[in-house]
Amino acid sequence: MSVLPRGSTVRRDAGLYGYERALRRVGLDPIAGVDEAGRGPCAGPLVAAAVILPDGKRGQIPELADSKLLTAKARERCYEEIRKRAVAWSVVSIEAPECDRLGMHVANLQALRRALFRLDVRPSYVLTDGFGVDGLGVPGLAIWKGDRVAACIAAASVIAKVTRDRVMEHWDKEYPQYGFAIHKGYCTPEHQAALDEYGPCPQHRRRFENVRRSLRPDMGQNVTSPTGVESGR
Repeated sequence: MSVLPRGSTVRRDAGLYGYERALRRVGLDPIAGVDEAGRGPCAGPLVAAAVILPDGKRGQIPELADSKLLTAKARERCYEEIRKRAVAWSVVSIEAPECDRLGMHVANLQALRRALFRLDVRPSYVLTDGFGVDGLGVPGLAIWKGDRVAACIAAASVIAKVTRDRVMEHWDKEYPQYGFAIHKGYCTPEHQAALDEYGPCPQHRRRFENVRRSLRPDMGQNVTSPTGVESGR
């Protein structure tokens, strides 16, 4: 489904909770939002999250916004509030070797599906950020810049971003030469300089051209995720 159901409309000034209100007016509830973090970096996992927020004041998370617009401390506060208030939430990681095997677009779709299927509560409708995801088993709507206009997508973006940042801080302790805690695996000049000097570690994605250029045959290929899969209700 690419449009809202008949009888539901969202005003431009409806705010972050407008989509959920419109869907609930036509009897669609619960509503899940799904989003990912880590599609663009050349190192670390791809992390996807799904969140169902409750109706009413309990579902209105203080400071909630697109995770990219929040400070690290604000994201942490939102993360804790979402976990406490959500009807259901889940988060999954696809590690760098699997991202290489699948390709980033397929890995992204699989991550979003896995996060949705791990929810303890089955949604009646799904909102996704940017592009549609087939194979979800329920109707849904893709929203351009959805993490800025739909609360459940924004909540999923926060869960995914905070989880991934913590994973990269873990890997920074294992591989301090790359500065993962600072750039979180993105292709910054400092990161590229470390790649050129040390070659890639097992957390680097070999499909990225800048990683392949610095690849050394004596370095390991696989590593175990520090977080794996987590879900809560």
